[in-house]
Amino acid sequence: MSRRPVRFARQALLLQIGLIALVVGIGFVLVASLLDRALEDQFGQRALAVARATAADTELAAAVAREDRSGAVQDRAERIRTSTGALFIVVADRQGIRLAHPSPGEIGEPVSTDPSSVLAGHEVVDVQRGTLGYSARGKVPLRDAAGTVVGQVSVGFDTEDIDHVLLRLLGTTAVFTGGALVVGVVGAALLTRGLKRRTLGLEPHELADLVREREAVLYGIGEGVLAVDADGRVSFANQEAEQLLGTGVAPGTPVRELAVPSRLRSALEGGQPVQNMITVAGDRVLVANHRRVSRDGADLGSVLTLRDRTDLEVLNRELESVRGMTDVLRAQRHEFSNRLHTLSGLLQTGHHDEAVAYLQALASGPVAGLGPAGEAVRDPVLLAFLAAKKAVAAEKSVALELGETSWVPGRVRAPVEVTTVVGNLVDNAVRAAQLGERRPARVEVDLLADGATLHVSVVDSGGGVPPGLREDLFVEGVSTEDGDHGLGLALCRQAARSFGGDVRLADPGGAERGAVFHAWLPGAVTESEEGA
Repeated sequence: MSRRPVRFARQALLLQIGLIALVVGIGFVLVASLLDRALEDQFGQRALAVARATAADTELAAAVAREDRSGAVQDRAERIRTSTGALFIVVADRQGIRLAHPSPGEIGEPVSTDPSSVLAGHEVVDVQRGTLGYSARGKVPLRDAAGTVVGQVSVGFDTEDIDHVLLRLLGTTAVFTGGALVVGVVGAALLTRGLKRRTLGLEPHELADLVREREAVLYGIGEGVLAVDADGRVSFANQEAEQLLGTGVAPGTPVRELAVPSRLRSALEGGQPVQNMITVAGDRVLVANHRRVSRDGADLGSVLTLRDRTDLEVLNRELESVRGMTDVLRAQRHEFSNRLHTLSGLLQTGHHDEAVAYLQALASGPVAGLGPAGEAVRDPVLLAFLAAKKAVAAEKSVALELGETSWVPGRVRAPVEVTTVVGNLVDNAVRAAQLGERRPARVEVDLLADGATLHVSVVDSGGGVPPGLREDLFVEGVSTEDGDHGLGLALCRQAARSFGGDVRLADPGGAERGAVFHAWLPGAVTESEEGA
């Protein structure tokens, strides 16, 4: 049976505890060594100070100088030893013979160590073993009133005193060391717990696998992906997202500073879920999805995915154009059938002259029901498209008319883009006229070619554009009417700018008149056949 591998968090915790224990142990040993050395030095200096004080006694020096064996030196030395708590105070003459010693039997015996250095006038501090065991010793020369060295004074403190003080200090140090070890272990445990929470309980190899998988997925798919953390800052954006949005997105950028469409920014800032939202970014039509991301109850932020729908939108526009032409052809088929029935009846009843007059009237009539101005527009796509829009407007009780000043002598280039501009402006005007209060509801379209530039003006009989919408009217997501998704005018401007032109609100209108929109499309018209 295979052993279960130790998790990284536990390994990290054990490693930290081991390192803390090692550092604390080494520190404790160093502190103990320093304390021991400091205490030896401290007791040595203390012995030296007592020895100096003893040697300063002039009566003691005089007694040693005359080699007094009456016990006066012993008595004075013992009084000093008792008052200072020293282990011993030994007084010797110039020959190194003891005149005072805690053990009376040692009096008259030479000292246990070479006294030559002290008798030469030097002070000595050391730790040595003597007749009373290990002690910290301070030795000073004993001088008479004339300053002549007449002997030495040696004071010692028992090293057991040093050990007792050392143990007491080490006990206090051990308490602090143990506390530091406990704090370190608790800190390591908290750090490990925080690390585990931040990594969602995943092992390092699992995190590495996730990173590799993320790189493979996010950079391998054809969709744009933009991730936002729980603080509202961009944490990731792949190259496809930057291309679709038409702007660079640096990690750490606040969402409110992103150059993205307003509806996308609102969704990202508010954390609102979005499903298949159509939006316009630059010259692209995008499908956006936005959703929150969480794991084990923790908010991880949100993810925005973007798909390019520009090509599909172009196909939709072409399909709309085809549908419009189909509607026109269907309407014309009914109209032609009625006219043929009339002509057939005239011929069958023998009214030949009336049939000829009827045909002449049909031949000289208005083009496609757009009135006399339709003769001045030579492009069949525009004529068919406007005829279809006229039929649709009529179903909504709105009269669509082609302005008398219209004049387009040539064909239009990029008819899909041109019909997108004209169609969106017309649809917007028809909706405004239908909802307006003025009757009859009407819309007038003027098409004028200025060289290769096509000018389009659309005026309606509606109530005009409210003041609060005039500044942001062409922003994606802004709508003048209920039920509209606010894409029509944004797509219209996008198509116009693809020519290098634009669309503007020429007159917002109001109570007296409706709104007037003007678009100009450079290079949208070819040369006329007459000028070719």
